[in-house]
Amino acid sequence: MTHIEQMIKDFCPNGVEWKTLGELGVLENTGVDKKCRDDEDEVTLLNFMDVCRHKYIDASVPSMVVTAPERKITQCNVLKDDIFITPSSETIDEIGFAAVIMEDLPNVVYSYHIMRYRLNNPSTTTAKFIRYLFEAPIIRKQILKGAKGLTRFGLSKYQFSELEIPLPSLEIQKKIVECLDKFSALAAELQAELQAELQGRRKQYEYYRTHLLTPTLDCNSADNNDGCNWEWKTLGEVCDVYTGGETPKDAIKGKEPQGDYIYPIYSNGVEENALYGFSKDYVIEQQAVTFSSIGTIGHPTLRNGKFTPIIRLKVIIPKDEKVLNISFLKYALEIARFSNNKSSVPNINANMLKQISIPIPPLAEQQRIANTLERFEKLITSMEEGIPAEQIAQQKRYEYYRDKLLTFPKP
Repeated sequence: MTHIEQMIKDFCPNGVEWKTLGELGVLENTGVDKKCRDDEDEVTLLNFMDVCRHKYIDASVPSMVVTAPERKITQCNVLKDDIFITPSSETIDEIGFAAVIMEDLPNVVYSYHIMRYRLNNPSTTTAKFIRYLFEAPIIRKQILKGAKGLTRFGLSKYQFSELEIPLPSLEIQKKIVECLDKFSALAAELQAELQAELQGRRKQYEYYRTHLLTPTLDCNSADNNDGCNWEWKTLGEVCDVYTGGETPKDAIKGKEPQGDYIYPIYSNGVEENALYGFSKDYVIEQQAVTFSSIGTIGHPTLRNGKFTPIIRLKVIIPKDEKVLNISFLKYALEIARFSNNKSSVPNINANMLKQISIPIPPLAEQQRIANTLERFEKLITSMEEGIPAEQIAQQKRYEYYRDKLLTFPKP
């Protein structure tokens, strides 16, 4: 920051010049529609989402194939240093996303849902600098102030041309872009490292889960887990299996309880999508394992008591807790082999579920295995929750320095 502030003093002793976008380049919004016609030539379309998802765009990004007449192909071409902007959206915060084209893109045209901004005197540094300005409050405030609409918000081409931006010297622009590019690259690198670590932990968990739930039959082995004392039983022998019914009449949808509606209702969804809502009463009183049995099947989840299963969600409860630990049951079902009805919507009924075989070691061994895998799960959950928190913190750091770097007083 100190270095850039000194550069501003050296290169802009009288302050930074301000210009409108219209003074610096030409805005065009007569793009190509997403249609294919027999009497037109095939082209690749640069579209709204391409601009939303990328800061910089090269030949690897556009992929949608459409057709356009020769006149449109010439008129709506995409060249190096073009800046593309989202001029309107159903969500007001998506107005004014911008992306810079990094190379000439032959036979690529832009969609009529985006706007092309072509500089009069283009350079990569200038184009990138202006692109970053579209993220910063210096332009965002102007866009939000001018946005009009009811179901779709936007600015006209004229309004975009009247947006005012600071224009320091090319040396300063280049240094600011270099800093922000580096910051973005570091954030992406950190994200990749966190995801790789999480993936490694998941694989480690799967390895140990399989290892711990596979009985060792060599009774003289130093690595023996008492496999010789393990039994194989079907779920029907050791568990009661119930099928969820209709949604309670007094049910409310939502992710949070309200008033007397305090007992959760679970469907066949996975993880947070399984929670349908809440009711005033419950069907299952004790702790149980639920098992998704239609559509996306085979996801066992340990549930606390006092809940209601619906939409044919299966509920599995050990008949004797002195024989089968419920936490162990959940992990055993994670790796259990089962077959399903080969219909248009895959499903597994209660009788099929009862035929699934699981290994049952002595109760103390079940508890040891369950405790070990629970620790692994907590570690993975902690990492899964920590990654979004780190992303938010990283984004806030980036926004802080971006806004300081891109804030210039008006003369």
